[in-house]
Amino acid sequence: MFLSIKNVPKVSWSSNKPLNLKPKISTFFFLCFGLALFGLGEGLLIVSASGASPWSVLAQGISLNIDFSIGVITLFVSIGVLLFWIPLNQKPGIGTILNALIIALMIDICIKFVPTPDNYISQLILAIVAVLTVGLGGGIYLVANLGPGPRDGLMVGLQKKTNLPIAGVRAFLEITVVAVGWYLGGTVGVGTLLFAFGIGPAVALGLFIVGKTFN
Repeated sequence: MFLSIKNVPKVSWSSNKPLNLKPKISTFFFLCFGLALFGLGEGLLIVSASGASPWSVLAQGISLNIDFSIGVITLFVSIGVLLFWIPLNQKPGIGTILNALIIALMIDICIKFVPTPDNYISQLILAIVAVLTVGLGGGIYLVANLGPGPRDGLMVGLQKKTNLPIAGVRAFLEITVVAVGWYLGGTVGVGTLLFAFGIGPAVALGLFIVGKTFN
């Protein structure tokens, strides 16, 4: 089933190349839609108060120490990560830039309008829904094929420079940012673990749904 997926499927609205500066309207629409879902899921996980994704823990921790929203800090972190692309010879696409902007915007919108559930069970359910939403959004965004997100590009660039396994590089990045975020006061909890172990299957499910729906 979906857990055996090894490649990002190509559909009618997929871009032929990541550095496509004039994508089809449908490609651009699904890119933005996928990123909006991704950002919504990230925001819902924060709102659940059960923990956040590693990079959101970092943004949350920084936000507690300076007077900016989590979404704005997320944007600043994305810009900072993109600066590391320069020595790594990574090239951003339209999806890279929109990734930074849309996800940051959706996180702040979600935090502003979605209340935190009153009881722990509801918080856990919201956390599960959040991870599934991120997975579906990630699947749509990846199928659009308009350039990697800032963090994915950093991972790929570091892997090429170090020749270390990509899983090890990603694990190092995630552990580092969640540790710094936690030290600064970000929320680490069951939701963080749900994201860490659930995001892979959730993205695979998202890719499966998109592939089956549009093929």
